[in-house]
Amino acid sequence: MTEVAVWGLGKMGLPLACIFAHAGFQVTGIDVDEKRIARVNAGEIPIPEEPCLAVLLKSALGENRFKATAQPAEADIHIIIIPIMLTDKRADLSILKDVCEKISKVLRKGDIVVLESTAPPGTCEGFITPILEHTGLKAGTDFGVAHCPERTMAGTAVEDITRKYPKIIGASDPETGDKLKDVYSKINEKGIILMKDPKSAEAVKLFEGIYRDVNIALANELALYCEEAHIDVLDVIHAANTQPYCHLHKPGAGVGGHCIPVYPYFIISKKTELIRTARRINEFMPYHTVDAAEKMLEKCGIPLSEANVMLLGISFRGGVKEERFSPFFVVKDELKRRGAVVYGYDPLYTREEVEGLGVLYCNDFTRIDGVVILTDHEEFTRLNWELLHQSGVRAVVDGRNILDTEYMKSIGFHYTGIGR
Repeated sequence: MTEVAVWGLGKMGLPLACIFAHAGFQVTGIDVDEKRIARVNAGEIPIPEEPCLAVLLKSALGENRFKATAQPAEADIHIIIIPIMLTDKRADLSILKDVCEKISKVLRKGDIVVLESTAPPGTCEGFITPILEHTGLKAGTDFGVAHCPERTMAGTAVEDITRKYPKIIGASDPETGDKLKDVYSKINEKGIILMKDPKSAEAVKLFEGIYRDVNIALANELALYCEEAHIDVLDVIHAANTQPYCHLHKPGAGVGGHCIPVYPYFIISKKTELIRTARRINEFMPYHTVDAAEKMLEKCGIPLSEANVMLLGISFRGGVKEERFSPFFVVKDELKRRGAVVYGYDPLYTREEVEGLGVLYCNDFTRIDGVVILTDHEEFTRLNWELLHQSGVRAVVDGRNILDTEYMKSIGFHYTGIGR
């Protein structure tokens, strides 16, 4: 029976580990968070928004195909799926270094080490391999190295891993590539795409994310133009996208999550001006959202410096409890800098969690002058906006363009979206 060690039991790692166990592999999940390990071994799901995961974990534990631990474990295949974030807008590989050093202590001849985390091209060959070769074993001969990027989103990881996208594999040598093709074929029904080397595979995931960042930046820039031209950007995008070569994304108050705001910096250089410009535009949008709130409140005769402003939404995406790089933080800080009193509400966060992020908690709107929508939670579309207007809310900035412009204006709001 093939043994798999999954290093990192976060929102992508735990689903992957459970899927491998469900497919018949013997899986060890390794993490540094002792509380998470205890919860997982007890069958508790630390990722409640992930459908099917509870059933998979219960089955894996019940069949003794999975266990979580903090200790390095021997395995035929080591899969690294840990966050690679930024320090001073450069890839921070410190966690990856620590994991690779731990793997090197249990690495055996014939093992394969897979990086699923998104990383700068060249990481497998120029960073991981030298650490592992300190054991005296040689990559491509004694052990294999590969990049097989995760292509998942929080909240849909199980579906994404098993049946939504082909698996990308870039291996150090043909034998490793063939072995991984056989392994991943057992959990992914969409097939395998073999790249010629790890560096090419590393570039695939980056290109996917950077395309989205540049596309969103274009949509945001067109939205800024539409505001000046008094055109509804959503109407235009909807019509333009009926042409098969046009795939404009939606504009918004900012780009969040652990992927799109990070990946461009892995390759930004003097030769990537378009990518740099896109990042600058998207990082500007939270400030533009605050500008819009100030203008709407001024129309109500309320200076921003004297206003109570409610931020609806902390998470970067509706239905998912994940605030990393959410525009909430920039909007909150900028509103405070301009003198506003800032309140917050998100249906996925407790009062204590909201207040821990530096805003006042409020869910009744009785003291609120203006509302800024930062997350496209369905709950926000179902709010009784007429009642909110009656309670005293006067201005609404729809940073996710989820409400109907004409309706909001008809009930008396000073309302604007992004590009509307």
